[in-house]
Amino acid sequence: MKRKHVLPLLLLFLPIMASAHNVTSADQEVLRNGGLWSYIRVGATHMLTGYDHLLFLVGVIFYLNSFKDILKFITVFTIGHCITLIGATYLGITANEHLVDAVIALSVFYKGFENLGGFKKFQLKSPNLLFMVGIFGLIHGFGLSTRLQSFDIGEGQFIAKILSFNIGVEVGQVLALIPIVFVITAMKKSKNYTPFYKAVNSYLIMAGLALFVYQLYGYCTGH
Repeated sequence: MKRKHVLPLLLLFLPIMASAHNVTSADQEVLRNGGLWSYIRVGATHMLTGYDHLLFLVGVIFYLNSFKDILKFITVFTIGHCITLIGATYLGITANEHLVDAVIALSVFYKGFENLGGFKKFQLKSPNLLFMVGIFGLIHGFGLSTRLQSFDIGEGQFIAKILSFNIGVEVGQVLALIPIVFVITAMKKSKNYTPFYKAVNSYLIMAGLALFVYQLYGYCTGH
């Protein structure tokens, strides 16, 4: 894909991406009537449609060359978002979801920028990636917590509902990672890998910036 085609595609899919994992009345109805299994289902759905989370993981996977590395980095990311998802929800710690999502959008920009050698161009040493993945995992988990706290989950089985939602998120993450890892691994063996790498990471930069602006607009306008 040529770079000049990336921006039109971004503009086409941005409205879908920006609203993909919003809280809906349908989700609320599922949670109200479905018990703990419904929390697993909604958690998985929110991760599978949470394009900002998935775009960040795409950027991370590009950096890794072995299954061992993938397992290590994804484990650190998972631990990070489990801590804040469970902890913030249990303690009732929340923040404006637009601001949280704006920071998550910056994590997408960050990964694309780093993958394209952005730090080197400014003669800077990039931060330790494992550490940054852990930090961004905490931020992504807090974003997921704000989603869960937007629901009316009641007081009964409160901890079980949080844990069920978290299990769903992990299931959704695994399901999303399988095709992502497969495609990137397959492309690494292709002669077209270099343009593919540049195009996708350019897209991450533009998507991160666009989503950041979109979330700030939502915060300022209250939409």
